[in-house]
Amino acid sequence: MATTSRRLNEVVQYLLTWLCYGNKEAAARVAYTSDEKALETHDVLIVPNGSLGNRIVLPDLKEVVVERPAKGKTIIRTDIVYNAFFFISRAEETFNTERDEHGRFAAKFSILGQNNRLQIPSLDEHARLLLKCLNEPLPQPGFAHIYLTHDIDTISRYRHLRGALGGFVRGEREQVRKALRDIHQDPLFTFPWMIRQDAKVPDATSVYFVKNTKGKGYDYPQYKLNGRDYRYLEDMLLDSGALLGLHSSYYGGELPKLTRHQSPFHRAHYLRCSLNQMQKLSKSGITDDFTIGFADQAGFRLQTTRAVRWINPNSLTISSLTLHPLLIMDNTLSNGNYMHLSEDEAYFLCERLIDKVRLHHGDLCLLWHNSSFTPDSYHRSLYEKILASL
Repeated sequence: MATTSRRLNEVVQYLLTWLCYGNKEAAARVAYTSDEKALETHDVLIVPNGSLGNRIVLPDLKEVVVERPAKGKTIIRTDIVYNAFFFISRAEETFNTERDEHGRFAAKFSILGQNNRLQIPSLDEHARLLLKCLNEPLPQPGFAHIYLTHDIDTISRYRHLRGALGGFVRGEREQVRKALRDIHQDPLFTFPWMIRQDAKVPDATSVYFVKNTKGKGYDYPQYKLNGRDYRYLEDMLLDSGALLGLHSSYYGGELPKLTRHQSPFHRAHYLRCSLNQMQKLSKSGITDDFTIGFADQAGFRLQTTRAVRWINPNSLTISSLTLHPLLIMDNTLSNGNYMHLSEDEAYFLCERLIDKVRLHHGDLCLLWHNSSFTPDSYHRSLYEKILASL
């Protein structure tokens, strides 16, 4: 019991400090209790709803209730600490068992998708309110970090046996011949263009997530990390200053070891990352995860724009794994099974979401695949416009 109480206190203190943008002195002026006598020694009192550490319930998404009983004193009746725990820990997935065809917890199943709350980073709004109540300065608009991330699901269309044979069957023989002679002629080898585009945002960090799987089923096609094409690409990416991360298998299981050139960054293939896999990640040497966004809708799955440590909802332990909320994925915008937006619709949505990140001084994390920048897609034009706006 004492261990549980200690863990609960650690979670509360971490969340209060995180809500205060890392300001421990400000967080120390906040009491998390239903005993209003705590206002004698604290400036803000947040009233718990009784759930944290006891049971998981849906959070209160209504407007936060605030009272000011005396000068310089504030009571927040809405449990914004529990709300933060609920979304950061992904606690909703512990009792909602609905999953899509890929075993993912989709936006359409979530309280966020059902209440049209995905475009609102409510935890950051709660943080701003708390800072105002404490008479602390608000974060200045801007980006804490910009991550331009890319999943390398395949390097080429034609430079593997099945791809080349498929091209011949479809009558694309000349395209196949050109690609086999020169990788730069392959329609999916868009990496030189991507490197040039990302360089237009000098403050951004480019991260490419690399597969190291058997290449079967949904992991197909697989490229060999000791193969000529991948080694050529790896040299190109490293020379550009990009970081390489781990793109884990669709099928989960044990994580492959990082290669000597890979950073301890991770994203799951198909954004397919269960709570069990989160526990594995936190024990495997991975320090940063970039998976957590909904595939079917763009927005704030964690209800924040800011990086945060994952909290295990079952054990109430703060893991060593830092989550970087994924805001927008290319396929989410254009896929007919997801949002199915036109280019103009996609651009205006992206701008609205990016403005929220900028307002709250958060981490902007975008995901575009090299295979999306083909002539038959609007993503090349869209990506250029988004980067120009940054």
